[in-house]
Amino acid sequence: DFEQLSQHAAAFRGHDVGFCCLGTTRAKAGADGFVRVDRDYVAQAAELARAGGCKHFVLQSSQGANQQSCFLYLRVKGEVENLVQAVGFDRCTILRPAVLLCKRQESRPTEWMAQQFLGVVARVFPTAYSVPVETVARAMVGSVVQPGKGKVEVLENGAIHELGKA
Repeated sequence: DFEQLSQHAAAFRGHDVGFCCLGTTRAKAGADGFVRVDRDYVAQAAELARAGGCKHFVLQSSQGANQQSCFLYLRVKGEVENLVQAVGFDRCTILRPAVLLCKRQESRPTEWMAQQFLGVVARVFPTAYSVPVETVARAMVGSVVQPGKGKVEVLENGAIHELGKA
């Protein structure tokens, strides 16, 4: 129950690494719901993880994340990146993938069309505009097993592709 996340603090104890891919869409949750899920729930989960002993937090964000953006999606992603960094993990890895290529159970016609187009583009420019979700998952795990490059490491789409190959 994400509305009562603090009541589940015990679930966040005793883990060295935390992974977060939580998110929704504005179309599905509305603007307020999107902010609540993509920023507030993620920040609260990070705080609970840190309080529970987590040393390394790995966050999936988005290409173009920027707290100064005039676009709600990119602004919220930038805000949550800053909130997670402020929690004070020993190490924080932020992945900023481009368009995620995946099969969804729910219908998202515009996203489906973009994925079809970007799937073709990816054959020519494989790291430019998209990334398969499996590659992001491998990169998230890879970021944990490889030595860090500082307290906070931000991996853009090209670096995600590279690390996801390992």
